[in-house]
Amino acid sequence: MIQLSDDGSTKSPSFHIIREVYDSSNAHERFEAELDKALEAKVDYIIIEPTRLGDETGRWITVGNCLHKTAIASGLASLISSLIWRDRPVVAAPMCAVSLFCTGLYTVSWNYDPCCQYQVLVESDETVLNKLPLADVSSPIILSYSPNTKSKYLHRSVALMSAVFCAWQIWKSYK
Repeated sequence: MIQLSDDGSTKSPSFHIIREVYDSSNAHERFEAELDKALEAKVDYIIIEPTRLGDETGRWITVGNCLHKTAIASGLASLISSLIWRDRPVVAAPMCAVSLFCTGLYTVSWNYDPCCQYQVLVESDETVLNKLPLADVSSPIILSYSPNTKSKYLHRSVALMSAVFCAWQIWKSYK
């Protein structure tokens, strides 16, 4: 991922390394504070050396991704089943409920967390990996910044459309 600066020239990706240095009894809190600062700064790559913090962050991102994808998949399934079985809202309603639940939970818990704009990096592009200082880092978790505004609007739109279609079907069946 080679980026262009405002003047059109290429720029190196920014990165922040959270080193695993236990110099006090509250080292884990210091690691978390350092991660929060890097997330707020929207650094292109965050390299997390402390295993516990990397695992916790990776799990948090994975659960958020799962909720996001479940909301989209169940919302689309609800829409499609509503179109196929127009006279049976009982088929689409449970999938719509799952989509709304996942969208609501994601919105409340992940939407305003800066961590949701990062993905755990499984990078195979050597040009990107060569630009990161990974030589002296032991077993890192690498987070990659990727803005997700469009995908948030997508899963909210799908959930809303499936809810509206489901409500219309239920209203139509009781009319």
